[in-house]
This record gives sequence, structure tokens and C-alpha cells, in this order.
Amino acid sequence: MFTLSALAFALSGFFCVQVAFGAPIPHKRDTSPYYVVYNDEAATPPDPQDIEGFNIFNLAFLLSSGDGSNVAGKWEQLSDSDRQSTLQQYEQAGIQVMVSAFGGEDAPTTKGLNATTVADSMAQWVIQYGVHGVDVDYEDFDAFGDGSGPGADWVIAFTKALRQQLPQGKYLISHAPIAPWFKKDGGPYLKVHEEVGDLIDWYNVQFYNQGSAYTTCETLITKMNDENPALMEIVANGIPIEKLVIGKPTTKGDAGNGYMSPTELAECLAQAKQQYGYESGVMTWQYHTDGSTLAWIKDVLGGTSSSSSSKRQLVKRKLVRRLSPW
Repeated sequence: MFTLSALAFALSGFFCVQVAFGAPIPHKRDTSPYYVVYNDEAATPPDPQDIEGFNIFNLAFLLSSGDGSNVAGKWEQLSDSDRQSTLQQYEQAGIQVMVSAFGGEDAPTTKGLNATTVADSMAQWVIQYGVHGVDVDYEDFDAFGDGSGPGADWVIAFTKALRQQLPQGKYLISHAPIAPWFKKDGGPYLKVHEEVGDLIDWYNVQFYNQGSAYTTCETLITKMNDENPALMEIVANGIPIEKLVIGKPTTKGDAGNGYMSPTELAECLAQAKQQYGYESGVMTWQYHTDGSTLAWIKDVLGGTSSSSSSKRQLVKRKLVRRLSPW
């Protein structure tokens, strides 16, 4: 994400979430594609029609300090009835609400925090406030270092403890690493995946803020370099393609570099599907109240089809049709 480290192909629908006032009733975990957007701007949840086309809405950020001044904190401050109403509206639109942990301003390992303790606290937050899982946006760069630091072991322990409290089939867990952390030599997320990849539903990979990398379809999808692996180079390094969701900034101002227009990105996604069977989805940082994020996803979805309107209707129908109670 810029403040952190600075579509439709085939669709499977998302599961139904029945919400009590305190926590969700256990719900089925579904598979990709995931269409993910982060909210670090709007203090109140947007109307579902303002994020139509997405099926994962991440609240940013749940901090290890417990600071509740951000969007996740605003969710916590909603009344139980308002949270329930929002979740029901999102459910009807096929959207799952998750909370994104840490972000670029939080360095839990460097601060010496215990991974299990932090995971247990965050899991209880998820249960208490009714969201459907956690996106682990761990960006403690000093802890990762050159790949030999304590960061990977901390993330592994955190993920194990988090999944113990938030079991698969009931809750979602995604991670949001930068693409270089999957590099062949010393990429810390290769170790994370080897140890706990089976506990992680998917990776929202940040293909931006890496200089001139990831600005063409070739460097994004096929080949970049050893330090900044492209999508298929990450696959060659041992990560299943179905777990990799390509992440891009919504606007030029949302990242230091690595921006692609949504129409350019749509072309890359279409190529990735045709050549490699890529159908995992797409992620963007971040939601804006001015409508630019809605325009972004419509262009990305529309760019994969000759009829953007009919494609968006197909997305919505499939999402709603596949919703079913536990």
C-alpha cells in the first residue's frame, strides 16, 4: 500500500454471512477469484453500489498498539445494529468484510511484541466485531532485512496462532506481501509459504512501489528480474498461481510508482488468463469517496470483455446466486 510500503474472467460466488450482533455465524470459505479493495479513507462504510465489482472489502488498519483512530477503529465504534445492517447489505451484494492488520506504520517484530499474543488479540477483535477474516499486511522491513531476519519466523508464528483462533472454513486469512519478498534467493515469503501457506487463503501481492518494475504486461506477468519477480516468476519459485492476486494502486497518487491505467491492467490480466490460466482476481489500494475506485474496477472488468455492462451484471448475478447459508 502507498501508506504502507510507501475482472472478470471466471467467477465463483461468495458465501452467505449470517450476522448476530456480536459475531458472524460460521460461514463457508470460498475460492478465488478475489476482487479486493482497501479502505483507509472513508470513516463510514460506503454503500455497496459504490464498490460494485469487488467482493472483498478490507478495513485498514488493525494495529498492534490498539490505536482506534483509523478506519478499523471507526468500524469498532459503530453500534452493533449498524454493523449488522452494513454486513447484511454487503452480504446481499456478495461482499465480504475483512480487517487488514498492521500496515506500513506498524512494526510489531521490531517493537518486540509476541506473535501469539498479538494474533490472539486480533482474532478476538475479528470475532467480536463480526468481520469475516484478517488480511495480514505485515511490512516490518527491518525485521525481514535481507531475508535472514526474524520477520519470517514472526509471521509464521502469528499466522499459526491466528488460524487456530479463526479456523478455515469459517474465516478468511489473506496476506499482502510486496512482490520482492517472493524472490528466489532469500525471499522471506517463500519461507512463510513453505511453513504456513496451507493456512493462507491467498496473497494480495503489491506489484508497485518498486521503481520502474511492473509497469508493462511483460514485467508484471512474465519476467522482470531476480530482485523483483513477475507473477509467473513467483509461480516458478513455488507459489501456486491460484493463491496470487495481482495488486495495483487505484490512482497515480496512491503509490510512489508502479501505476498502470485500469485499461492497461485489464489487458495484462486478459493475457495472463489466456497464456497461463490466471483467474485469481485483482486487488487495489485504495478506496476513494470521489468515485475513482468504482471507475477503476469497472474499467478493469470492462477491459476483459467486449461488453462491460453485461459482464458486470454477470458478476453480480453469479455472486448473489451462489450465496447460501451454512
